[in-house]
Amino acid sequence: MQTKWTAVEKKQLWIFVAVAFGMPVLMGILMGISFYRGNDVSVFPNAQMYYPAAGVMIAVLLTRKKEEKVPIKFFTGFLVLTAVMAGCAVASLFKPEIQLALISQYIIILGSIVLWLLLWLDKKEVRRKYGLSLGDGQKRRPWLYVLIFLGLYFLRIFLSYLFEGEPGMFFEMFKSPYTWLNLLVLPLNFFLVYTAFFGEEYGWRGFFQPMLQKRFGKRAGVLLLGIFWGFWHLPINLFFYSPQTWLQSIVCQLITCVGIAIFFGYAQMKTCNIWVAVIMHYLNNNLVAVIAGSADVISGQVIAWRDVLILLILNCILFVPFIFTKIYGKQEQSAGEEKLQ
Repeated sequence: MQTKWTAVEKKQLWIFVAVAFGMPVLMGILMGISFYRGNDVSVFPNAQMYYPAAGVMIAVLLTRKKEEKVPIKFFTGFLVLTAVMAGCAVASLFKPEIQLALISQYIIILGSIVLWLLLWLDKKEVRRKYGLSLGDGQKRRPWLYVLIFLGLYFLRIFLSYLFEGEPGMFFEMFKSPYTWLNLLVLPLNFFLVYTAFFGEEYGWRGFFQPMLQKRFGKRAGVLLLGIFWGFWHLPINLFFYSPQTWLQSIVCQLITCVGIAIFFGYAQMKTCNIWVAVIMHYLNNNLVAVIAGSADVISGQVIAWRDVLILLILNCILFVPFIFTKIYGKQEQSAGEEKLQ
């Protein structure tokens, strides 16, 4: 069922778009200048992850009624952390001699710890109203969808090795003690860096997805989200992920974001729990470094068009089929689609 946005929703949407997409454009210009100066630009992608949630929070604060209660402690803390991260990114352009990439990692850790405390200081009913609760009391097996995603993630890796004619390489990586050690540390590390992944998911799945689905329908809405999300990465594709093969990187980003948006959207509607998407996003980004044995593989990639084709095939096989599931076919608005007011 497609419904028009209300006047308040339109205002919230414009504020969200201005922050979530406007900031990457402005910061992307600075990122490009810093890149061509030969500086380390890794602070910019980390800061960019915070802008979508910041856009939602600013939209809520500017459009709420006077008597309406919001998780003000958590929102304020998150907006401060976002500003600090953005400041670090700008400072890295003018003070490249300072190790701001490393400093920003400590800021993320400290900010994540503080924000856990601020989250629990806000009242339970307020957290639940704004989609911050870890659960709503219903047995929706949220961990099941995380496990399904992990299965799909590793299956995608195995199939990619199979396409390359080297399926044995998949099993080879599990022979390294480094791999197992990092897999064990991965769940613990989440609690120290979760704010970056919350920064994206609270914006994409918590706000933008239900807004688009309300106006354009469930399937078209989530596909539009995937496309917007893919182009949102544009400065990162140009100046961080793959400067040498930026066009292939952009196409890969669109394929990946549309595919993952379908599955993440499916999980969000099924669980009504934003933390499921946050955890899956964290795993998706961090398992790359675990499997490769180094975080250096994330930047400076050289992507061939054959890699793009393989990625397209794998995403069509593993993620696209979820758009034909029952939850996407329901016409009525489910609890999982209730946007943040």
